[in-house]
Order: sequence, then C-alpha cells, then structure tokens
Amino acid sequence: MKTICLYFQVHQPVRFKRYRFFNIGNDHYYYDDYLNESIMHRVAHKCYLPANKLLLKLFKEFGTKFKVSFSITGIALDQFRLYAPEVLDSFKELAATGCVEFLSETYSHSLVSFKDPNEFKKQVDLHREVIKKYFNVEPKVFRGTELIYSDTIGALIGEMGYNVIVTEGAKHILGWKSPNFMYCNTINPKLKVLLRNYELSDDLAFRFSNKSWAEYPLTAEKYVKWINNVLKHGETVNLFMDYETFGEHQPAESGIFEFLKQFPKEVFRKKNIEFATPSEISEKLQPVSAIPVPYPISWADEERDLTAWLGNDMQEDAYNRLYSLTDKIQKCNDPKIITDWKYLQASDHFYYMCTKVFSDGQVHSYFNPFDSPYDAYINYMNILSDFIIRVNTAVPETKQDQELATLAAIIYEKNLLIEKFESQIKKYTTVSKTSEIPQKATTQPKIAEKKPKVAPKGKAVITAKETILKKATKAVKPKNASKSAKAVKAIKPTNKKTTKSSVNEKETLKPKQNNKPKAVKKVAEKK
Repeated sequence: MKTICLYFQVHQPVRFKRYRFFNIGNDHYYYDDYLNESIMHRVAHKCYLPANKLLLKLFKEFGTKFKVSFSITGIALDQFRLYAPEVLDSFKELAATGCVEFLSETYSHSLVSFKDPNEFKKQVDLHREVIKKYFNVEPKVFRGTELIYSDTIGALIGEMGYNVIVTEGAKHILGWKSPNFMYCNTINPKLKVLLRNYELSDDLAFRFSNKSWAEYPLTAEKYVKWINNVLKHGETVNLFMDYETFGEHQPAESGIFEFLKQFPKEVFRKKNIEFATPSEISEKLQPVSAIPVPYPISWADEERDLTAWLGNDMQEDAYNRLYSLTDKIQKCNDPKIITDWKYLQASDHFYYMCTKVFSDGQVHSYFNPFDSPYDAYINYMNILSDFIIRVNTAVPETKQDQELATLAAIIYEKNLLIEKFESQIKKYTTVSKTSEIPQKATTQPKIAEKKPKVAPKGKAVITAKETILKKATKAVKPKNASKSAKAVKAIKPTNKKTTKSSVNEKETLKPKQNNKPKAVKKVAEKK
C-alpha cells in the first residue's frame, strides 16, 4: 500500500509593540496584547475552530483510516491558553480520537539548533513536556523550526532519542532523487528522514485560490489523480503545510474546506493508497539511501535555505547579540526574564527583517506587521537593549555590572516608595475633598441664617460702621460741623419713634461728597 502523510504546522508568534529608544530602561513589557489577541481570535474563527470541527467529523466518519499530524509550538499553546482556550480544547478532542500524531520541536520556534546544542535540547525537552501535559502523548517524531535540517542537526536529534525527522525535499540536495521515498541521516543512519513533496504541497498551500494558475480550480478528484501518478514511482507522498492554509491563507470562499472534506473520500476510492502518520511510515518503510545535507535547509522561499532569517547584516547582528546572552540566561532564575527570553527567540522576528524583494517579497510583506525590515530591526534591537540591561542586572559578572545592579535595585526600591506615597497622597486628597463638600453645605446655610439684631422698642441698632465714624468725629471736629448740624435738624424723620442715632446713621451713610471732612480722610489714611 502506498501512503499519504498529512502534516500541519500550527504557530503564532508573540508580536511586539512599537518600542522606542526612550522606553529602554523604563518599560520592561514588550508585547502588543491587543494585536496578539485580535489576530488569535481572527485565525481561531477563520481556521482553527472550523478546520478542527471538520477533521473531527471526518475522524468519526472514516475512523482510524484517516490520519493527520500536527506540530504546535509552545508559543502558540501559550496564546491558546490566554486568548482562545476553546481552540486548545478542540485540539484535545482531536487527540482523544487516536487519529492524530503530535510532533516535537523547539518550544520557541527558534533558530537555536545550529547555535547552541544545550539550549536547543532544553527547548525541545520543554516542548515535549507541554505536549504531554495538554494531550497526554509523548512525541516520537521531530520537526525542526521551518523544517530546518542538516547532517549535524540530524545527528543531534538522533542522540536525543528520536527515530524520525521531517524536512524539506529541496531540489539542490535531492538532485535526481525523488522526495517520495524514505531516507536516513548520513552521520547517524538510525535516524530516518521524511522529505516534503514541495510541488504538491504548494499547489494546495499557495496556488489553490490563484485564478491565474493554469490548473485552477483545483478539485479533490484532480489532486488525488496527481498523487496517484506520483506514487507509481514512489512509496509515500508527504504533504506538509501551515494549518492556517485552511481559512486564513486560503479563505473559506475559495472552497478550501470543501476540498478538505472531499479529499479523504477521493483517496479511499483508490484501493492502493492509505493515510499514515510519520511514525507509522517509519515502521513500514526502510531507507533507500542516505541523504547528504552539509548545509542547513528549510522550506522557506525559492532558495530553501536560511536566508529568510539570516540573509543580511541586520538579521545576523540581532541573532548574534541575542545568543550572546545564553550563558547568563542559564544562571538566571527570574521567571519574567526566562519568559521574555523564550519569546525573543521566535524565528518570526528575524523573518520580519528580511530584505528580499524579487523572489519572495510578497510572501514576506504578507506576514510582516512592520512597515519595513528596517523598522522591524530597530524595534527588535531597542527591546533587546532593554533586555540586556535586565539580564546584566539579574546576573552581574563584572564590577561594573554589580554596581549597575545595585543602583538599579536602589532605583527600583525608590520607585516603589514613590508609587506608594503617590497612592497615599491621592487617597488623602480624595478623602479631604469628600469631607469638604458637606462642610460647605452646612456652613452656607449658617451664613444665610444670620439676620440683623432687632433692637428693643425705643432703641436703634448700632452698626460697626457707626461706631467707627463716631469715634472719628469725636476725635476731630470738622470746620463745617455747624453746617452739618443744621442739616440734621432740617431733616424731619418719618417715624416718630426713630432716635437720634438712627438719624445720624442716615447722615453718615449718605454724606455729601463736597462736605466730606478732610480730617476724616487723614485719620483713615493714618489707619
């Protein structure tokens, strides 16, 4: 029986926010939570949930005859748990059917495999643990980040206990050979190598909805005919692609879900073809020869090499500066720094810095959240600069680092105290404002309630102004006093009970401007 191996990669990077130069040393949170959550919800509802629902239906219809394989990065699982737990539950349902195999890879979807073997093993072990935690299975097959592979990486994978690895069937390593056979590693022949049929995989992943393509539209019946023709001169067809092909890269309107629904039905009409997982194929097939890969390959771009991530000086600089911290990170116990270290290693950040224009420029621009590769580089290096300061503070080695660490600790403590005092000040100001409001309400009526004292019968009210004026007039006798006295006598009071003091009050309150005594002015000035 000839076999078809369906393998899907599931990955979503943790995207960084716009981090300016002036944020360095002040802001230690690097992530754009809104963007990460919105993208996760969009892809979940376009791809993950409907595709998983369809696969579950197909598993129930065909049983264990229909099988697929998944590789889900640790970073993607973290975001499922935070933003879309229903997606994680749907993958658990698929795992419970027994029709799915989960592959192992680096937790961070990183490029550490050819930089630091110890860090590489650490990340692979961490990913293996999280797969076992969520799906209760232990991966047996390894898949490198973006299908990166070389002879030395394969030998390292064999030492770690894996028997099978999947990678790209690149033309420049195959030559006249076919990707539709099982191969083995040149250094460690015990490690079997499954190669991706990139032509048939890209027909579905990239060309499915392209109306200018000569084979458009692609139906399940036509696709299975192509596979059957290929298998006449081969043993297995390995179809490896992003899981986001279904619903995200190829929208639902293109008919991609209907294609996936009809695909196993068309395959089962051919009695000589069956579905199998990578571990089942490794048990069934034997290697036809070794496949020499002296330099790393991948499934990215036309070149099928590492130039998508390490093809220019910006990428090299960022990559080398990041992994120069490996020794210090191993000594660090700060959980926040460890988490940031994992997310900083994602290969996507280096992919955004790619300056390819002609061969695969459209593909790179589709996945790049930045306006240009240079913006991506500046943003990443700003974040990395702040991260380096934090690592040097947490793990000081030189005297200068220790001094900086102590200063940073002092500043941190003072900032905490300032925040504490500011919160207390705000608390007290709010309390004082709330206490002042009822006081104003109570004092205002008191002012309004003050009424002039009613004099007893036969007596007039003596005001403060009167007493001051009386003292002033007694102290100084004005020259025109006789005239003012005559004026007082001439006034006839309307009320008979009005006393002399009241008459004087009227006179003093309404004096004539021309008759103001100069002496009173002088006394007032002296006072």
